[in-house]
Amino acid sequence: MWGWQRLMSENFCYLRKKNLVMKLSYYLLLSSLGFCSFANAAEFSSPSGNIVVKTEIAEGGSPVYSVCLNGKPVIIKAPIGLVADFADLSSGLDEKGCRVTEDRRNYKQDKIKKSSIEVNAVNAKVEYSGEGGKALEMEWHVADDGVAYRYRVPRQMDCASMIVKEEKSSFAFPDGTTTFLTSQSDPMIGWKRTKPSYEEYYVVDAPMNRKSEYGRGYTFPALFKTPDENWVLLTETGVDGYYCASHLSDFKDGRYTVAFPMQEENNGNGCAEPGVPVPGYTPWRVMAIGDNLAPIVETTLPWDLVEPRYAASRPARPAKGAWSWILWQDNSINYEDQVKYIDFAAEMGYDNVLIDNWWDSNIGEKRMEELIKYAHSKGVNPILWYSSSGHWNDIVQGPVNRMDRPIVRKKWMKWMKENGVDAIKVDFFGGDKQETMRLYEDILSDAADYGIDVVFHGCTLPRGWERMYPNFVGSEAVLASENMIFDQKFCDKEALHATLHPFIRNSAAIMEYGGSFLNKRMNRGNDGGNIRRTTDAFQLAVAVLFQNPVQNFALAPNNLTDAPAVAIDFMKSVPTTWDDTRYIAGCPGEYAVIARRHGKVWYVAGVSNLDKPVKLELDLSMFTKGDKLSLINDGRNGEPVKSELIVKNPQKVAVTVNPSSGFVIMN
Repeated sequence: MWGWQRLMSENFCYLRKKNLVMKLSYYLLLSSLGFCSFANAAEFSSPSGNIVVKTEIAEGGSPVYSVCLNGKPVIIKAPIGLVADFADLSSGLDEKGCRVTEDRRNYKQDKIKKSSIEVNAVNAKVEYSGEGGKALEMEWHVADDGVAYRYRVPRQMDCASMIVKEEKSSFAFPDGTTTFLTSQSDPMIGWKRTKPSYEEYYVVDAPMNRKSEYGRGYTFPALFKTPDENWVLLTETGVDGYYCASHLSDFKDGRYTVAFPMQEENNGNGCAEPGVPVPGYTPWRVMAIGDNLAPIVETTLPWDLVEPRYAASRPARPAKGAWSWILWQDNSINYEDQVKYIDFAAEMGYDNVLIDNWWDSNIGEKRMEELIKYAHSKGVNPILWYSSSGHWNDIVQGPVNRMDRPIVRKKWMKWMKENGVDAIKVDFFGGDKQETMRLYEDILSDAADYGIDVVFHGCTLPRGWERMYPNFVGSEAVLASENMIFDQKFCDKEALHATLHPFIRNSAAIMEYGGSFLNKRMNRGNDGGNIRRTTDAFQLAVAVLFQNPVQNFALAPNNLTDAPAVAIDFMKSVPTTWDDTRYIAGCPGEYAVIARRHGKVWYVAGVSNLDKPVKLELDLSMFTKGDKLSLINDGRNGEPVKSELIVKNPQKVAVTVNPSSGFVIMN
């Protein structure tokens, strides 16, 4: 046995690759008994054995972990543990033992990339102890498409509560790994001092030693490509009012480390370090892992690890909608223009119209009640905008001071319920502190009591919230469509961003982007302002690529007459919920092709950021030979054209994608 302990502590990825039969048999015997420990080391693998995790104790009693995929290193001896106010639970520890259990279950979810999810994983609990009664537990979840871990701090030293001063949670990738990251901004900068709001640029295929733009590290999710062509998507899940949201530090000492919010966030109010009851848990640190991009695009790990926190008074209502503000801006928030958009939404067959900021002063509550009744008479449901309000930024757009405290919040939610408003969009939050996480949770919980769905804007990344909070239906947390109105450079980079989001931001959570423009120009008259660089076929494709159950598209009433009929017809019929999602082809920053199924209908959508046409041979095995499909692609003049595509070989379906363009295939 002592020989086996030494064997398992040396180059375990190499040993897995060599498939040593005796070692494997011994490991399986112990696993079948529920154990996986070997003298201050433990090893456990995913159900298929393709992913292997090893934990061990390094110098100074510091726990570390490693991960390999198909025998190749992905994470190499990365430190783990945390420092609490009462004890350092990251050093001076011994590994007491490990117990492994099977995790097989099913659940339904109607807001994410799949509606029916089968969980098949191995769960492991590793226990640590140290002098003076120190104790720490680590819970691991290992599936064939990734790994996640979190800490459980047991009751110890007569402590029933703790402040987590620091997490040692880290990610040490092999040398030569490249990154696809977006920077964490400085606090209290940007529009009306509202950052950080997850709206920074991505760097593409950059070396790990590249410094972040502000020197504050990087936001989740974060994508990495190892020298062995393995992909890793980092994020976190299970964040609620009992912890803060986190981000990644800059690359230092060969690794990235989980970092807490900056003290200056939220205008300095609240603590950057979370307070946790003991016994208590941290959020899950999640790594989707694959030797291709399919496990990244298709992963459901952020939702597999959480459970619903409450039952809403009604199911959430996925829907399509229109909004005047995206093209007509603040001046359109008046009664007459909102009637035009309500009529437009009804003509498109849409369920929603989003009435944006200033409605309280430009229209007023009494006339809003009339406007809501008019919308209902047209079969359209208004979504009302609110500022998150409070004391953490300089926003003056109204309504303000209605969502930050429970008494006034419930007053206005009661008013909305009485007037038939069942969805809100809440904007301009203050950062990632625990205090702000509690505000998100409180808004969602109160809204659920009044039958109101919630979209967040100017906000943090949702971390498992689609499943945790039944009435949560979207978050921005991305450099979204509105930026194309503000500066031409955002229009110029639209294709680049669209080839990143399916692999990074939208893979980890739903994304309320507000796109699909059919205006050629970014203004009310379609005759001035910034110029859209992408084709109409591109705009149709992103309606499929960008996944969110409530979609407020960037269309305008003039599009009924100045946009191609094939584009309008598609935008009328495209769904916003999906039963399945599959990666088809692509590379972040170059091009992306994703397939999504709604009921029995498959939509295959692709966009390109390459500077030349690319001819693709797509494996569309969801179709069969002889199937007659519809293809929307560019015509000779760059206008969208719908044609029939007959499948000759489902594994080799040929499609050409032009620069800054896209396509959609449907059965």
